[in-house]
Formats: sequence, C-alpha cells, structure tokens
Amino acid sequence: MSYKTKQSALILEYIRQNSDRHLTAEEISDGLKNEVGKTTVYRNLDRLCSQGVVRKYLLTDGKSSCYQYIDCDGSDSHFHLKCLKCGRLFHLECEHLSDIDEHIKAFHDFRVDTSRTVFYGICGQCEKERD
Repeated sequence: MSYKTKQSALILEYIRQNSDRHLTAEEISDGLKNEVGKTTVYRNLDRLCSQGVVRKYLLTDGKSSCYQYIDCDGSDSHFHLKCLKCGRLFHLECEHLSDIDEHIKAFHDFRVDTSRTVFYGICGQCEKERD
C-alpha cells in the first residue's frame, strides 16, 4: 500500500534533487532537519525502497546503507565502483561498459542489472594516501 505524506514527499524530493549522489539516512536527516525527524526519515526510506523509487546500497561495514533515487525513465542504469578502503560508492557511467553489458546478453544469454553491478577496488584518493 502506498500513500503520501508531506514528510515522505519532502524526503523523496530531497533524494531526487541529489540523484547524482548516494546519500546516507543521516545525510538526508541532516538536510531536512528543520522539516522531518530522523525516525520519519528511516521509516520512509524503507517505504520508498519497497515502492521502487529509491534504491538501497549496503556500505563496506555491512551495517550502514546509502540511498539513491531511481529515475523512472531508466536513466539510472549505470555501474558502480566501491572503494574497499574508504567505502565510498561512485557512479560509473562509461560507454565502454555498455559493450560488456551487450556481450553478456549476446554471448551468455544473461541480462545484467547495471544499476546493481559494483566493481570493487581502491579509489584514487585512497591510493594517493597509500603512497
């Protein structure tokens, strides 16, 4: 069952306006602190995920999550990079990866959900800190 409240509309709009980022519940709560309580943010995030308008990603620690708006026109289809050191999750929109997606479809009869595909490694910032 889906219903809208003023608070859920504010939360969804905040996530939509930041669709180029992966937001934690804490960041969403901080961004809306004058309008929506933290408990309401958590409760609505679960609802928005179950309605399919927001996607949830687990972070490296396995306990915390981040969220991203799902664009209804399908333009949210992209791979991700996840740093094993700092845990950051990056969008990876690269035309070369569409070749991998097409190859897998054509030669392996398998459709990849690119919005959920994650490549793990070390980000440039963490690599520089290591040097």
